[in-house]
Amino acid sequence: MRRPPAGAPWLAAAALVALAAPALLLWRAQPPLPIAAASGETVVPAPVPPGADGAARRLFLDPLDPARAPAAEDAPKLIGIAGRLPDAAIAMVRAADGTSRTLAPGESYEGWRLESLSPDAALFSRGGRRVRSFLPAVEPEPEAEPDAVGGQ
Repeated sequence: MRRPPAGAPWLAAAALVALAAPALLLWRAQPPLPIAAASGETVVPAPVPPGADGAARRLFLDPLDPARAPAAEDAPKLIGIAGRLPDAAIAMVRAADGTSRTLAPGESYEGWRLESLSPDAALFSRGGRRVRSFLPAVEPEPEAEPDAVGGQ
Protein backbone atom coordinates (compact mmCIF):
# COMPACT_ATOMS: atom_id res chain seq x y z
CA MET A 1 0.00 0.00 0.00
CA ARG A 2 1.15 3.50 -0.85
CA ARG A 3 1.81 5.99 1.83
CA PRO A 4 0.36 9.58 1.49
CA PRO A 5 2.89 12.37 0.98
CA ALA A 6 4.34 14.00 4.09
CA GLY A 7 2.55 17.35 3.54
CA ALA A 8 -0.94 15.87 3.03
CA PRO A 9 -2.22 16.48 6.60
CA TRP A 10 -1.12 20.11 6.48
CA LEU A 11 -2.73 20.60 3.10
CA ALA A 12 -6.00 19.09 4.34
CA ALA A 13 -5.95 21.30 7.45
CA ALA A 14 -5.31 24.43 5.35
CA ALA A 15 -8.22 23.56 3.05
CA LEU A 16 -10.51 23.04 6.04
CA VAL A 17 -9.52 26.42 7.53
CA ALA A 18 -9.99 28.13 4.14
CA LEU A 19 -13.53 26.77 3.90
CA ALA A 20 -14.51 27.33 7.54
CA ALA A 21 -13.12 30.86 8.03
CA PRO A 22 -15.57 32.72 5.71
CA ALA A 23 -18.53 30.85 7.17
CA LEU A 24 -17.43 31.71 10.70
CA LEU A 25 -16.89 35.39 9.83
CA LEU A 26 -20.26 35.68 8.11
CA TRP A 27 -22.05 33.95 10.97
CA ARG A 28 -20.56 36.37 13.53
CA ALA A 29 -21.29 39.43 11.35
CA GLN A 30 -25.06 38.83 11.34
CA PRO A 31 -26.90 41.54 13.31
CA PRO A 32 -29.07 40.26 16.12
CA LEU A 33 -32.71 39.80 15.24
CA PRO A 34 -35.21 42.13 16.90
CA ILE A 35 -37.14 40.70 19.79
CA ALA A 36 -40.51 39.56 18.50
CA ALA A 37 -43.60 40.77 20.30
CA ALA A 38 -45.50 38.13 22.21
CA SER A 39 -48.65 36.94 20.53
CA GLY A 40 -51.58 39.23 21.24
CA GLU A 41 -49.32 42.15 22.17
CA THR A 42 -49.81 45.50 20.40
CA VAL A 43 -46.79 46.89 18.58
CA VAL A 44 -46.48 50.68 18.32
CA PRO A 45 -44.52 52.00 15.33
CA ALA A 46 -41.62 54.36 15.91
CA PRO A 47 -42.70 58.01 15.94
CA VAL A 48 -41.88 60.12 12.87
CA PRO A 49 -40.32 63.48 13.73
CA PRO A 50 -42.37 66.52 12.65
CA GLY A 51 -41.31 68.11 9.38
CA ALA A 52 -40.15 64.83 7.88
CA ASP A 53 -42.87 64.84 5.25
CA GLY A 54 -41.10 63.49 2.20
CA ALA A 55 -43.98 64.20 -0.19
CA ALA A 56 -43.58 67.96 0.19
CA ARG A 57 -39.86 67.94 -0.58
CA ARG A 58 -38.49 68.32 -4.08
CA LEU A 59 -36.88 65.20 -5.45
CA PHE A 60 -34.37 66.79 -7.85
CA LEU A 61 -32.52 70.09 -8.05
CA ASP A 62 -33.15 72.49 -10.90
CA PRO A 63 -30.95 71.78 -13.90
CA LEU A 64 -28.15 74.22 -14.58
CA ASP A 65 -30.00 76.12 -17.27
CA PRO A 66 -28.02 79.23 -18.22
CA ALA A 67 -31.19 81.08 -19.20
CA ARG A 68 -32.70 80.66 -15.71
CA ALA A 69 -29.51 80.96 -13.66
CA PRO A 70 -29.19 84.13 -11.59
CA ALA A 71 -26.23 86.08 -12.94
CA ALA A 72 -23.95 88.26 -10.88
CA GLU A 73 -23.55 91.56 -12.69
CA ASP A 74 -19.94 92.04 -11.61
CA ALA A 75 -18.80 88.43 -12.16
CA PRO A 76 -16.51 87.78 -15.14
CA LYS A 77 -18.28 86.51 -18.27
CA LEU A 78 -16.83 83.36 -19.81
CA ILE A 79 -16.03 83.89 -23.50
CA GLY A 80 -13.92 80.79 -24.17
CA ILE A 81 -12.05 77.78 -22.81
CA ALA A 82 -8.74 76.57 -24.24
CA GLY A 83 -6.51 73.64 -23.37
CA ARG A 84 -7.12 70.23 -21.93
CA LEU A 85 -9.56 69.67 -19.09
CA PRO A 86 -9.13 69.18 -16.18
CA ASP A 87 -5.39 69.90 -15.84
CA ALA A 88 -4.12 72.28 -18.50
CA ALA A 89 -7.16 74.38 -19.38
CA ILE A 90 -7.52 78.14 -19.19
CA ALA A 91 -10.59 80.34 -19.27
CA MET A 92 -10.92 83.47 -21.36
CA VAL A 93 -13.08 85.93 -19.44
CA ARG A 94 -14.48 89.40 -20.01
CA ALA A 95 -15.01 91.74 -17.08
CA ALA A 96 -17.93 94.14 -16.64
CA ASP A 97 -15.79 97.02 -17.99
CA GLY A 98 -15.10 95.13 -21.25
CA THR A 99 -11.49 94.12 -20.62
CA SER A 100 -10.54 90.50 -21.11
CA ARG A 101 -7.81 88.14 -19.96
CA THR A 102 -7.03 84.47 -19.43
CA LEU A 103 -7.23 82.67 -16.09
CA ALA A 104 -6.13 79.25 -14.92
CA PRO A 105 -8.05 77.49 -12.13
CA GLY A 106 -7.01 79.00 -8.80
CA GLU A 107 -6.26 82.48 -10.21
CA SER A 108 -8.30 85.57 -9.35
CA TYR A 109 -9.55 88.51 -11.39
CA GLU A 110 -11.27 91.55 -9.86
CA GLY A 111 -11.84 89.64 -6.63
CA TRP A 112 -13.42 86.60 -8.32
CA ARG A 113 -11.49 83.33 -8.00
CA LEU A 114 -11.77 80.74 -10.79
CA GLU A 115 -12.57 77.54 -8.89
CA SER A 116 -13.03 75.04 -11.72
CA LEU A 117 -13.68 74.60 -15.42
CA SER A 118 -16.03 72.23 -17.22
CA PRO A 119 -16.49 71.85 -20.99
CA ASP A 120 -19.16 74.56 -21.12
CA ALA A 121 -18.83 76.62 -17.92
CA ALA A 122 -16.55 78.14 -15.31
CA LEU A 123 -17.20 78.31 -11.56
CA PHE A 124 -16.18 81.57 -9.85
CA SER A 125 -16.30 82.38 -6.14
CA ARG A 126 -15.92 85.53 -4.08
CA GLY A 127 -16.38 85.36 -0.33
CA GLY A 128 -19.22 82.93 0.27
CA ARG A 129 -20.80 83.57 -3.12
CA ARG A 130 -20.44 81.13 -6.04
CA VAL A 131 -21.41 81.89 -9.64
CA ARG A 132 -21.35 79.58 -12.65
CA SER A 133 -20.64 81.39 -15.92
CA PHE A 134 -21.61 79.51 -19.08
CA LEU A 135 -20.12 79.81 -22.55
CA PRO A 136 -22.30 81.96 -24.80
CA ALA A 137 -24.58 79.97 -27.09
CA VAL A 138 -23.66 80.08 -30.75
CA GLU A 139 -26.55 81.03 -32.99
CA PRO A 140 -26.83 78.81 -36.08
CA GLU A 141 -26.25 80.61 -39.36
CA PRO A 142 -29.30 80.84 -41.62
CA GLU A 143 -29.16 78.45 -44.53
CA ALA A 144 -28.77 80.09 -47.91
CA GLU A 145 -31.36 79.13 -50.49
CA PRO A 146 -29.85 76.94 -53.19
CA ASP A 147 -29.59 78.56 -56.62
CA ALA A 148 -32.06 77.41 -59.19
CA VAL A 149 -30.62 74.70 -61.40
CA GLY A 150 -30.66 75.32 -65.13
CA GLY A 151 -30.57 79.16 -65.01
CA GLN A 152 -34.29 79.71 -65.60
